[in-house]
Amino acid sequence: MERTIETIEMGEKAMDEIVSLAKRRGFVFQSSEIYGGINGFWDFGPVGVELRRKIKDFWWKRMVYDREDVVGVDTSIIAHPETWKASGHLDCFSDPMVDCKKCKHRFRADELQGPVADSVHGHKPALKKCPDCGGELTEAKQFNLMFQTHVGASQDSTSVAYLRPETCQSIFTQFKNVLTTSRQKIPFGIAQIGKSFRNEITPRNFIFRSREFEQMELEFFIRPTEAEGKKWYEYWKAERLKWFYDLGIKKESLRQREHAKDELAHYARACVDVEYNFPIGWSELEGIADRSNYDLSQHMKFSKKDLQYFDDEAKEKYVPAVVECSVGVDRTFLTILCDAFAKDKVEGEERIVMRFAPHIAPFQAAVFPLSRKLALPAHILEKDLRKHFQTDFDDIGSIGKRYRRHDEIGTPFCITYDFQSEEDKKVTVRDRDTTKQDRIAIDQAGNYLRDKLRT
Repeated sequence: MERTIETIEMGEKAMDEIVSLAKRRGFVFQSSEIYGGINGFWDFGPVGVELRRKIKDFWWKRMVYDREDVVGVDTSIIAHPETWKASGHLDCFSDPMVDCKKCKHRFRADELQGPVADSVHGHKPALKKCPDCGGELTEAKQFNLMFQTHVGASQDSTSVAYLRPETCQSIFTQFKNVLTTSRQKIPFGIAQIGKSFRNEITPRNFIFRSREFEQMELEFFIRPTEAEGKKWYEYWKAERLKWFYDLGIKKESLRQREHAKDELAHYARACVDVEYNFPIGWSELEGIADRSNYDLSQHMKFSKKDLQYFDDEAKEKYVPAVVECSVGVDRTFLTILCDAFAKDKVEGEERIVMRFAPHIAPFQAAVFPLSRKLALPAHILEKDLRKHFQTDFDDIGSIGKRYRRHDEIGTPFCITYDFQSEEDKKVTVRDRDTTKQDRIAIDQAGNYLRDKLRT
């Protein structure tokens, strides 16, 4: 489906509203904002950090805690430089770059395309002039995306190292150690959540493409046969799509796009992207790939270490193949923001409301005293609920303003302790989505929330 100039402008407006809300309500801040910011880096505020934690916990529970065939690791951000020679990143991890001779602005050559396209994957004619000033562009040259640093006191060629551009390579280099200590048998997986760094030429679209980001990756090791690869590839395609549904993301806004043969990486037998229909168009959330046994074979070649697996049942040794599931925490975060963002009217007034699935919302309940004179008993209730739920206490502004604040934060239930509560031992609970209110006993507030939040 072709995206017109009109739909692009509408998408940009919607994204601007989401970015504005993200700052206003403490989801995301520009890094180093007091110094003018630094492009491609973002900080997550008090509300945003809760949402990110929920995403990571939900992924870890589904991928590790709920399974017997997956274990976890947490590896260092800097690896031995030979790691990146073996993986091909030193030679091949680059983007084509052009500079404007007039205004000196720098662009990715593959992104200098016309404004109308078939989603993000449409083929558009390349621009010949600078989109900012109309000046002449240089010829494209390759730009390596890895951040370079130095390890140790000296700063010469012998101390060069790199911040990892992905988390998966250390899973491969630690394969033998994990295999030995966990006593797993093929098929089994190794999972990791961690920071990665890519020196993007043009970070863009808020937190969608940034220079520092967090990944959630699973490397699932299998027998290196085409049949096993196909079986587990199809299995993980279904599992990962269901995970996004269980996050509360609308099914109609998700799709899977298989890579064409000319898109596949040289090591991949198959690859599919889970895509979401962002305001900017359909874009990738997660990649699921049958990577064959390329990775372990390369690390065996460069390290001279035996990374083969001995199969007790088949009485044979082989280099395992891998099916990879790689999803970004930050892109998932942005997806949830976009998917939850809604507008409606309450008593004739327009409101913005974040309709998060209750189990993923930053706060599950907020407690309000109607007056600050009631702050003490309301606080006692909130502290009691805090033992079992993520809660917030809010006594600033009118009740209406507090409702609007928590609508924009996405809190499913707001509990008001009023003057009548002193007599009838009841509080009023307001539902975020319907705005309907229930009067319930104070000592039943926990059970009420459990029933409503049960998924």
